[in-house]
Amino acid sequence: MPDAIDRYARERYSKLLHGNFASMMSAPEREVFLRELAEDARRVTDDELEALFEADWRPRLTAAWLVGVDRRAAWRDRIREPFLASDFVFAGQGYCFALARFGTFADAELLVSYLDHYLARPELRYDQEWALAALHHIDADLRTAYTSRYLRPGGLWESWSAANSTDLPFHKMWFDLLCSHVQRAVHAADVRR
Repeated sequence: MPDAIDRYARERYSKLLHGNFASMMSAPEREVFLRELAEDARRVTDDELEALFEADWRPRLTAAWLVGVDRRAAWRDRIREPFLASDFVFAGQGYCFALARFGTFADAELLVSYLDHYLARPELRYDQEWALAALHHIDADLRTAYTSRYLRPGGLWESWSAANSTDLPFHKMWFDLLCSHVQRAVHAADVRR
């Protein structure tokens, strides 16, 4: 379905990369962008999502954001394999967002699997910051402590971040901000319905 790829990934949602909509748009522009994203997340068909997930990294990133915005947790299993394989640059950011929006214990465990594997490999820098921020977000919602195993002295985060320049407090704050913007847009769309 090239139409879905053109409509969603190429024409409309290039600003999903790194959550750029949060910093590159004025508040009114961001509100319109997120309202349209919430509407598209409700409208996109399963066939269109599948076409997006079958393409390269930008359509996959877009598909993950769409399922995350609409909390289509039935897509969790579709996300699992490419997320754990980390086979496309940046697509993992969308997977992390979707898992955080689903926000269940199953999603936390999937993030744990990713972090256990990729934090143990400091030579690899993929989406570890996004995954830990997503897990932190789920911890806050579920009142769990999954992230504590990584953040203790001598933990996997310490060894991985020693080899990779990163600012975890910023990533946590940024991720929570993105989720907050999306949640407000989804709520506003619900009120308008």
